[in-house]
Amino acid sequence: MTDVRQPAGSAAEVFAAFLKLGLSSFGGPIAHIGYFRHEFVERRKWLDELAYADLVALCQFLPGPASSQVGFSLGLMRAGYPGALAAWTGFTLPSAIALVLFAYGASALSGPAGNGLVHGLKLVAVAIVAQAVWGMARTLCPDRARASIAVVAALLILFSASSIAQIGAILLGGLAGLVLCRNEQTNGGGHFAMSVSRRMGLVALAAFLLLLIGLPALARLAPGSGLALFEAFYRSGALVFGGGHVVLPLLREAVVAPGWVSDDAFLTGYGAAQAVPGPLFTFAAYLGAVVNIEPHGVAGAVVGLLGIFLPGVLILLAALPFWETFRKRSDAQAMMRGVNAAVVGILGAALYHPVWTSTVVAPRDFGIALVGFVLLSVWRAPPLVVVVFSALAGMATAL
Repeated sequence: MTDVRQPAGSAAEVFAAFLKLGLSSFGGPIAHIGYFRHEFVERRKWLDELAYADLVALCQFLPGPASSQVGFSLGLMRAGYPGALAAWTGFTLPSAIALVLFAYGASALSGPAGNGLVHGLKLVAVAIVAQAVWGMARTLCPDRARASIAVVAALLILFSASSIAQIGAILLGGLAGLVLCRNEQTNGGGHFAMSVSRRMGLVALAAFLLLLIGLPALARLAPGSGLALFEAFYRSGALVFGGGHVVLPLLREAVVAPGWVSDDAFLTGYGAAQAVPGPLFTFAAYLGAVVNIEPHGVAGAVVGLLGIFLPGVLILLAALPFWETFRKRSDAQAMMRGVNAAVVGILGAALYHPVWTSTVVAPRDFGIALVGFVLLSVWRAPPLVVVVFSALAGMATAL
């Protein structure tokens, strides 16, 4: 069993913290890692920089929504299983509700002002990711070896459009760390205690595999029962590495190819998902609401959410009991130095593409993002202030 202790906080505290982030965390999964770092490492000090970087590296390596897995782990660390559920609910519910409302035609974002608002919210991601890369690079890439690992990882991501490149960058970073980062003195890295037993981890792994293998057969045996819809979302969540936008081709194959959702409806929902805070995986709530099979509407949205998030939670629970023991070994610490440096490179590559290339298209965009970065890094302003500023600035420049 991992180091088990009494939770340091309550589920209510965790829910309040993550609900605030669920209402304000614009910018996608990479930006969410920056939001979490600001809130829980710098501000609340629930864990230190090294522990957070190790946790991010683990969740980046596992299949599923990386930012949601990081949030789930933070809630688990703070208040046990109730805290983990509270973190997931608080972070996920706002965007899921917004997208279900959009599916029912409740969105009013249109015209120059609406487009400017959406663009301003996207510029928030530039400032958030830039601050995260800057802060993590200073801590995790302080020497030539780790800076070089970060650069190589960034190049791998920039020169390859494959989702496998991210896993490859992390693996190569770990191997490079074993060779180049052995001599540094360490205090054993950051520490985070997770009350997940090894037995629970093995049960979670078995459930993950049984559902992945067994759901297709069950769906064929009971057509029209909702199992086919659940299986489609579960398969998408189980097979995606890196989370975020990487899941979109899988979701399109799952719901557009069989004719459950039209291409137009799929793309419209994807556009709406960019304009709401929280995890991009809540796009599944929109798709579950608009599918032309049973269940749909609110029931379909619930099936979609549970289906797409469940595999990531199960595989995370399977890994956590063994993670703390593994990372205390000297060779594991050297490897994790390389992995952490690779994560910085991955974040740096993501800052350029897609965050920068899809958002900063004019000098005024760079100006808005620059002000947001300075507000975060120099003035230590809360991320919500940057969200409001960027949204208003985006609207002003569009009129």
